[in-house]
Amino acid sequence: MSDLDWGAFTDQGPWELDPDAITWLAQAPELRRAARAEVPRLTSPKRYPPGTRVLTVAGSMITAIGPWFVRKQRGGFKDTSASRADISLRLRKAAEILGPTYIKLGQIISSGEGLFPAELVDEFKRCRDQVRAEPWETVRRVVEDDLGRTIESVFESFDRKPLAAASIAQVHRAKLRTGEDVVVKVQRPQVAALVRRDLEVLAYLAPHLVGRIPIAALANPPALVELFADTIVEELDFRLEAANMIDVAKVLKDLDQRGYVVPRPHPRLVTKRVLVMERLSGFNFDDVVGMKNAGIDTEEVIRTGMVAFMEGALIHGIFHGDLHGGNLFVLADGRTALLDFGIVGRLSGDRRLAFLRLMMFATANDVIGQLGALRDLGALPHDTDLQAVMKDLGLDRPPIDPTTLSGEELVAEVQRVVKALLGYGARLPKELMLYVKNMVFLDGAISRLAPDLDLLAEVAHISMVFAEKHGERFAAELGLTDGAWKLDMEGVKAGFGVDSSVDKLTYRELQERRALIQKRMQNRLSS
Repeated sequence: MSDLDWGAFTDQGPWELDPDAITWLAQAPELRRAARAEVPRLTSPKRYPPGTRVLTVAGSMITAIGPWFVRKQRGGFKDTSASRADISLRLRKAAEILGPTYIKLGQIISSGEGLFPAELVDEFKRCRDQVRAEPWETVRRVVEDDLGRTIESVFESFDRKPLAAASIAQVHRAKLRTGEDVVVKVQRPQVAALVRRDLEVLAYLAPHLVGRIPIAALANPPALVELFADTIVEELDFRLEAANMIDVAKVLKDLDQRGYVVPRPHPRLVTKRVLVMERLSGFNFDDVVGMKNAGIDTEEVIRTGMVAFMEGALIHGIFHGDLHGGNLFVLADGRTALLDFGIVGRLSGDRRLAFLRLMMFATANDVIGQLGALRDLGALPHDTDLQAVMKDLGLDRPPIDPTTLSGEELVAEVQRVVKALLGYGARLPKELMLYVKNMVFLDGAISRLAPDLDLLAEVAHISMVFAEKHGERFAAELGLTDGAWKLDMEGVKAGFGVDSSVDKLTYRELQERRALIQKRMQNRLSS
């Protein structure tokens, strides 16, 4: 049986994958369980500082923030944008000095367009693949130690200069002795020990930040550290990443999602710190001009991405958890290649059903249903009074167009909602965080690839596709009777913050509304 019968791979692969014959694939479930079992130990608060690393971290942050704070107090910035640009640069440099753990935090921030200030996002984008690379001799040593052979005995050629260097690893072009063009991902030496040590430092510091600064109060630092640890520990073993590649390829094939491909990991050249995979090439995801000149429909690229991403989560509970411009590109035939599978969202059993309910109730504008689904996902305590939450958040009242509010009213509303959520013990589960982060990326991708896409029409189209393709399954899993669910376009419009009389809303128009809201809030916060 060809691997194309069960996986979303390129049409002509450099080798054939047989899941039953791959050693590292069989090891993956136990390796994943062991990685997750580490998290409680790494994130449990310590009574005493875990070594001198605490002083190093604190010193680096004070050195980064101190000069900015003094300059700001003296009125040294011409406007808030200049102030944010300065602190963003300082934080990025501090993260690079502190090493892999903090660079990884920067990468997460870089994917948060719309969630974090634009200056901070733009600065931390440099942490994706522009981190200082390890020297060639170090790369050689890691590869040879893990493969148990000399580089020359495995590779006909191996580029010494990496294609990209990020927090945990760097990537090199190479060619196998058997003739296949490949990409080799090599983990930085000692990174696993460094990350674990830093997680213990963060776990020690986090409780001391609760209530100290606004962003810490909003984020719940201890919960964030646990969330971050749960994400990063699995990235430290490339056998798990290779297994993720296989799992996502299977999901995409099962869903008949032909618009995506996954590079094949090598069946024998995968270890804890080395991952050899098929080399693919195409257009950078931001190269809109190049794609259009090649006749690629960029709106279809976006449409395929949204449907595939949602289907994977809703049907199989598996989805790529770290979408950003450096992790995917578009092939000449219009298909999108997914890269970097260190972070994959996995929703199993009741959590997948809770997520399915969340999506279904959102399109039906069922507020209590959505809150119940969030509770079952772990975003709210199990004993939460949902009716009280709805009342406190004002969800029982008609929606207000945010563009009609002043800056002072917008800030007050955000503060009110945050305070209410914190009062109920709200938190952000890992899978929901990854999903939201990916949606934020896709939101930004629409602005570049399909700014004139009619969002209301797309919501209706995607809902119809899901109803036709999976309606019976959804009804059976959720116990719905015929006609129990229907798309509420009035609720969808309210979610976008527009009046029910609006029949069309392009992304460009939505961005104009957002820009107005952001300007009013920034003016209020800086006044």
